[in-house]
Amino acid sequence: MLLADLGADILRIDRPQKAIVGEPRDTLNDITLRSRRSVAIDMKNPEGIETLLKLIERADGLIEGFRPGVMEKLGLGPDVCLQRNPKLVYGRMTGFGQTGPMSMAAGHDINYIALGGALHYFARRGQKPVPPLNLVGDYGGGALYLAFGMMCALWETGRSGQGQVVDTSMIDCVASLISGVVGGREHAGTWNDEVGTNLLDTGAHFYEVYETKDHKFISIGPIEHRFYLQLLDKLGLDKTKLPEQNDQTQWPEMKAKLQSIFKTKTRDEWDELLTGTDVCYAPVLSLSEAHQHPHHISRQNFTEVGGYTQPSPVPKFSRTPGAVQYASPTPGDHSRDGLKAWGFNDDQITALIKTEAIEETI
Repeated sequence: MLLADLGADILRIDRPQKAIVGEPRDTLNDITLRSRRSVAIDMKNPEGIETLLKLIERADGLIEGFRPGVMEKLGLGPDVCLQRNPKLVYGRMTGFGQTGPMSMAAGHDINYIALGGALHYFARRGQKPVPPLNLVGDYGGGALYLAFGMMCALWETGRSGQGQVVDTSMIDCVASLISGVVGGREHAGTWNDEVGTNLLDTGAHFYEVYETKDHKFISIGPIEHRFYLQLLDKLGLDKTKLPEQNDQTQWPEMKAKLQSIFKTKTRDEWDELLTGTDVCYAPVLSLSEAHQHPHHISRQNFTEVGGYTQPSPVPKFSRTPGAVQYASPTPGDHSRDGLKAWGFNDDQITALIKTEAIEETI
């Protein structure tokens, strides 16, 4: 989605509907499938495989997310594809990696962030870890690292003329993500072993989520002392009668004090008092509330595509802005148009439909 939103011509290869076991995926409501065309190819059909290899000959990159060895069994492994297209950047996405004792095990985001060292830290003091949706493993440690790796490899290919494999493992990338927050601080002795007692893991009273009078929530994060002093001023607190900001022994007491203060006003009232100041404040919004927030509206951060409100393409470019190219497709929606755009003629496409190497959605 990220690459396609920013202008890449991406062809998604889907299974034909007849090959789907169980309930078909609800693709129309999956925003992440937008901006690209879908071609349904039967990869158990030799003509389907040859069709895919012809597409690969014209491609800059390929992204696959099967378990290790599946692409090789299909006859679409890196050696075969790079032989057909020596400049190809071959992106691979797995949870546990292409090698290692767990490489063939099934898993999901919760398992990858657990093994990668991140899930341990998503907890309040004395409580069990809470999975942060599937943002850290699937998207932060998976999709974003793969997209970055693909772009780096494509840049290098432009110089060397040679393709290569980009092996992206979610556990590898999650470990990379968490190291920036925890790793250095642990080595420096500024991170406590007990979760929920540190600056960024809800230990500090000035980096926390608080409930308001109307049972909604707000966030504050004035880490810098000058911002913290502004928070105290806005709350009517006298700094001379309070402990030092970073006195960790006093954090629980200060948190209780702020809890009682923030419950005296509604979220809207705190909005009116704190929005736009340097106390590092924001209301905790649901996604539907975020759609209506003035700041998002001013930056046109959401758009409507196919009847669904969804995030606009990001990041924002000054000269070549991104755009949603297509609504999320049903598998095979673009079998004819997609193949034609990639060099196949009408007779070839009709022949492939007749042999059921591809499936055209009517």
